[in-house]
Amino acid sequence: MTFDLAPLLPLWLLITIAVAITAGAVYGFIRGARGMIWRALAILVLLGWMAGPRSLHPVFKPVPQDALLIVDRSPSMQVGPRTALADQTATQIMQDAAHLPGLTLHRVDVPGGNGHGTRLFDAMDHADLPQGRFAGAIVVTDGMDHDVPTHLPARFHGPNEQTLPMHLLVTAKGEETDRRLRILSTPPYAIVGQNATIRLQVDDLGSPGAKAATLTVRAGDAPPATRTIQTSQPQDITIPVQHPGETLVGLSVSSLPGEASTLNNSDVIRIRGVRDRLRVLLVSGVPNQSERVWRRLLKADPSVDLVHFTILRSPNTDDGTPLSDLALIPFPIRELFQEKIRSFDLIILDGFRNSNILPEEYLTNIADYVRKGGGLLVTAGPEFVQDGSLQDTTLAQVFPAHVPTDGIITQPFRPGLTDLGKAHPVTAGLGNSSDWGPWYRSAKVDQSHGQNLMSGPDGSPLLLLDRVEQGRVAMLLSDQLWLWSRGEGGGGPQAELLRRLSHWLMKEPDLEENRLTARIENGQLLVERHALGQTTITPQAMVTLPDGRTQPLSMTGGKGLWTGTLPVSGNGIWTIRQDGLVAFASPVSQDVLERQDLRATATVMGPIAQASGGSQHWAGLLIPHLRQVQAGQDLSGSGWIGLPVSKAAVAGETRTQDLVPGWLALVMALTFLGLGWWREGR
Repeated sequence: MTFDLAPLLPLWLLITIAVAITAGAVYGFIRGARGMIWRALAILVLLGWMAGPRSLHPVFKPVPQDALLIVDRSPSMQVGPRTALADQTATQIMQDAAHLPGLTLHRVDVPGGNGHGTRLFDAMDHADLPQGRFAGAIVVTDGMDHDVPTHLPARFHGPNEQTLPMHLLVTAKGEETDRRLRILSTPPYAIVGQNATIRLQVDDLGSPGAKAATLTVRAGDAPPATRTIQTSQPQDITIPVQHPGETLVGLSVSSLPGEASTLNNSDVIRIRGVRDRLRVLLVSGVPNQSERVWRRLLKADPSVDLVHFTILRSPNTDDGTPLSDLALIPFPIRELFQEKIRSFDLIILDGFRNSNILPEEYLTNIADYVRKGGGLLVTAGPEFVQDGSLQDTTLAQVFPAHVPTDGIITQPFRPGLTDLGKAHPVTAGLGNSSDWGPWYRSAKVDQSHGQNLMSGPDGSPLLLLDRVEQGRVAMLLSDQLWLWSRGEGGGGPQAELLRRLSHWLMKEPDLEENRLTARIENGQLLVERHALGQTTITPQAMVTLPDGRTQPLSMTGGKGLWTGTLPVSGNGIWTIRQDGLVAFASPVSQDVLERQDLRATATVMGPIAQASGGSQHWAGLLIPHLRQVQAGQDLSGSGWIGLPVSKAAVAGETRTQDLVPGWLALVMALTFLGLGWWREGR
């Protein structure tokens, strides 16, 4: 506020008259004239009024304001009617804002999820608003935010140390409870035949005290098992791992009466079964280049225990060397091929010619080992047509081919993939066979059976796979695979081929040519049936839903691959069966953080709202109306929330007010004149 004069007459004239009147009054007082002073005061009052003293006040007008309406669209808002209630609340707030002068309400929908949870304050920080016009924020949410700051953000500190409000509108009728199943630890791998230990805990959020709950465990295709546990206490459960590959373990806990959602009452654990130290027996007939390839491959795998023997001398060799000079260990044939043969996962006979090394009964043991589930890999070279060939023993009963005496071919050729080999898991994806380097020797068979994956000279079989009762046999009809490791003619996928081949023999599930697989992506159950060599399969697969209901699934396709899709929702394990094969599928949670706590609550964001001077309301009971309030007034009340109005002085515009109104000057002048007349009358 400032002061100014607006005289009716020139100011110098008013001052001159005032000086003359004052001098006359002083002279009259000295001469003893009664009433002179009072008359002079009356005239001076009128002169002061004519000088026009006034005060100048700046004119303040409301300035345009911008506020934020933050609407939570995270996955947890899909629980119950929260989304519908949020839409209703946001619509009413936007309608109220449309009738408030100078206020622009910016709506921001925050999707959340994607592994980062709900981040409402991050959305506020990145909102594009004009500088200096922020009036506050209104947040419509279930209250479960994952980026709540410890202190009020700087945006809510206005000018002149004014705190701007954040109003919290929770999409519920009050504080809720929620029971959750939390996995504390689980092993990603477990040894086949042993137990895997899973540690978990059940928490009752918003409901104090430990309670009894029923935990249901379902592992693979086994019947569900139940047990009673106490909430708020860690629990250990053991799961038997019975086969290699992935095992799905479904865990679910009974619901808490009145809880917000049962979405986090269950979970699916994925445990991959692995063999413990695969034991491989490699027997090389004579020192050769191939045995180095095998040793390098198998010794490089830390999960493989390799037992390797190379036959340097046959028992009937007689070259005159004294036995004391032979630095050889006895070949433990009884221990290997009778006592401990069942302990091996794979036997490899590389260029092996018997020559009375193994008695017939031990060769029969190898054949029985295969029939009862073992794996056998045989590489065929010149020894297959020499005396003591394995083809002349009982072991030949499990071989997928026979090589005649004139079956060794010596000529350059490039190994290739057959049509079956291009699709078989063992050889599919090994690259373009036209780029592979040449080999120079192979064995041509006169009879064969099983699956032919690779071809040699003139299209003859080069790699044969066969099943013998419960076991498997592979025969490589060349002893020159080692050339690829030397880069001959560009080399080839020697290491990958041998790795896949050995793991197929050891029944690796991912390398099965007749398999059923399933997965869930984007709400769709995707089922694939691989059946190489088959032209038809059962046209439908049976799908068992997590709740026990069954549903047929039509499979379409051909040429060894059939597929089917089915829309699914929810959590749990889907079981798919077809032609004696079983597969399991479960959705992979994309946002575990969102499912940790599904309550609607004001305990998380409430302290920040209070620190800002804002309020919290339960939108499920009453949706408050929005209004504007003057600075310094309450920002909320019964059924309403407010945003402070901001005003600024209008440049070049002021409001004036007379300090001496005309009526006051007249009354004062008449009063002084009256006093003067009264004084003269005395």
